[in-house]
Amino acid sequence: MSKNLMIIESPGKIKSLSEYLGRDFRVMSSQGHIRDIEGIGKNSIGIDFANDYMPNYEIDPQKIQLVESLRKEAEKADKVWLACDPDREGEAIAWHLKEVLQLPSEKTCRVTFDEITKSTVLESIQHPRDIDYNLVHAQQARRVIDRIVGFELSPILWKKVTTGLSAGRVQSVVVRLVVEREREIEEFNSTAQYRVNAEFSGLSADGNEVRFTTELNHRFATKEEALSFLELCKHQQYTLSSVTHREGRRTPAPPFTTSSLQQEAERKLHFTGSKTMRLAQALYEAGHITYMRTDSVSMSGMAIGAAKNTILSEYGEEYHKTRQYQTSSKGAQEAHEAIRPTYMHVEKAGSNNDERRLYDLIRKRALASQMADALTDTTRIEVAMDQSPYLWVATHEVITFDGFMRIYTQGSDDEENTGLQQSLDGIVAPMQCRMHTAVAQESYSKAPLRYNGASLTKKMEDLGIGRPSTYVPVIEMIQLRGYVEKRNVEGIKRSYNILTLHDNKISDKTKTETVGADSGKFLPTDLGRITNDFLVENFPSILSYDFTANEEEKFDAIAAGEINWIESVDHFYKTFHPLIKQVPSGKMAARYIGVDPESGEPVLARISKNGPCIQIGDSEDQKPRFASLQKNQSIFTITLEEALDLFKHALPYKLGEYEDKDVIVGEGKYGPYLRVDTNYISLPKHLNPHAITMEEAVEIIQKHMQQQLPIHDWGDVQVLNGRYGVYIKAPTGNYKIPRTIHAETMTEEECRHLIATTEPAGSKKRR
Repeated sequence: MSKNLMIIESPGKIKSLSEYLGRDFRVMSSQGHIRDIEGIGKNSIGIDFANDYMPNYEIDPQKIQLVESLRKEAEKADKVWLACDPDREGEAIAWHLKEVLQLPSEKTCRVTFDEITKSTVLESIQHPRDIDYNLVHAQQARRVIDRIVGFELSPILWKKVTTGLSAGRVQSVVVRLVVEREREIEEFNSTAQYRVNAEFSGLSADGNEVRFTTELNHRFATKEEALSFLELCKHQQYTLSSVTHREGRRTPAPPFTTSSLQQEAERKLHFTGSKTMRLAQALYEAGHITYMRTDSVSMSGMAIGAAKNTILSEYGEEYHKTRQYQTSSKGAQEAHEAIRPTYMHVEKAGSNNDERRLYDLIRKRALASQMADALTDTTRIEVAMDQSPYLWVATHEVITFDGFMRIYTQGSDDEENTGLQQSLDGIVAPMQCRMHTAVAQESYSKAPLRYNGASLTKKMEDLGIGRPSTYVPVIEMIQLRGYVEKRNVEGIKRSYNILTLHDNKISDKTKTETVGADSGKFLPTDLGRITNDFLVENFPSILSYDFTANEEEKFDAIAAGEINWIESVDHFYKTFHPLIKQVPSGKMAARYIGVDPESGEPVLARISKNGPCIQIGDSEDQKPRFASLQKNQSIFTITLEEALDLFKHALPYKLGEYEDKDVIVGEGKYGPYLRVDTNYISLPKHLNPHAITMEEAVEIIQKHMQQQLPIHDWGDVQVLNGRYGVYIKAPTGNYKIPRTIHAETMTEEECRHLIATTEPAGSKKRR
């Protein structure tokens, strides 16, 4: 029997830890949280408001047997080691384990590992501690406040927007980010300017001809101005008047935090945030990297020393520079170190190609942080004109010492690179120049970029919305709830003008470009927009970025033991709860479009339980009429004409006739359908119920009727195709046919035997 029981979160660590700790330890996993605040009931949200907001916890029903196994092993052990993850969530899990398993303090030890290596694990065993209740209280305060917000806001959304919606202290604010960015793009007024580039040549100091491209240091607002300037260029003398050199340096980025790892992995490896965290979790559990949920950028002295040895060995003394980065985030308490390899000298690690690619990224970033600056030499030249104050400018940067850039360069979300890359060697001033070609091209200012996973995570981090452990779950949640979606956007064609001066002649051409196209970016849905608008209008303080960030700072202060968690929750509730009562009663959230000319009733666009729709009428005296929007339509852009046109084919409507029976197109609980007499036939997903043709409907009906023909017909007994499979229809009821029996080959005798020996479907339920 093992004298020690160690309980961890993830079962993926069991094998490694068992090997490190030996036979005196038994390692078991809690598989994450074993209990949480009880589910919301009719009269309770799982929080005792009269008792200092104490949560009412319940064990996860799926983990009751696991908890019992842990309890039995804990009773047999001399000492129980709670080795959950080194963050607030892990601390809370450790506390829940102690409470549920009723572990006495004298036999309970809390240990944490920033990395799963033998030396670190054994060292941690030598320095156990008690549970840090400040961390527990910080996590508990977050759960309580999030539960309160969800419980009190969500029912309002059900009444005012549509049923089944949810609101969250963090998720709703992130939806706001996406909605507001899309509106910035929609409202962006692009302006045009003319950029002018020119190609020159001249003789270098050694008499050789050199050619170089420059850009004018002025942009023209109109075509007329650009044309006038090119006319001026025909009669100018050009002199290369200045050549300057400037030494510079580039400094490496710090090692990865959770946020920066997600951002860089998306830029360089095209991994989603969830994929990155899943791979990082596997690398951590295998002992290859340190704990991957952290907002710290510091590394231990041992790690810095190991990085130094690796750099000296692989690249030499000149490439090394010791650095210790300081975390700028106020609440950087989620782990002790940045994300780094456990062993710096190990070049490759991971069980598959994706893990190996991510490990390589982590290792190079960590090593680069301890390497020398890259040195640069930037050459700038200026070409002057006789009769103009403007200058033609060209720059060229040369890396004179690559330093950290030998192994790593940081990615960027900036999709535009306008720099002119060319060599300016051999150019000296003064030098008479000849212009060969000048091009004035119309260019437009660009709208803000839509968010991808990396840039949205960065924005959340910058604003203090959420913490490392919540970035990915929140982004996944707003997609799951249907508020935000990743999709492609088709661009629109736009003309632009190009003026070219060559051989003293100016040509004028017009070309087209596609603008506004996007691939795999976050866009708000109509549901996300209208939900956001309602929340921002009625709860501006709660949806404030500052408010959300301030709450996160309060959680950090609770974790640091600076404020009391109960007082913090109480202050939040007494501020938040009165706002709920101030929400005006009455009409649902909707966009007013106009007036129906026939009825004089208002035309509204809103969200119904079946999705975006148009509503005509909102008075109590007359029942409103509804029409569903088509897939390519939005409640925020649809016009009055388009809205009224939907009612020409508003569901349900008569499409035609089939065998002297009306064919009705409608929409029900399970989606759009065709109805012929008493037969309801679901429409395939690829068909639009508003645009289906009679020919398509006949094909669907005939196929359905064919499926409804009996497989066997013996008068009072039939074998039929049903919604849930093949069955027997008899006077005594309907009977299921076992999967082992082939209905097509059944005989009448076999069929009647099955009826005699089995119960009709649903008979047990009726008893």
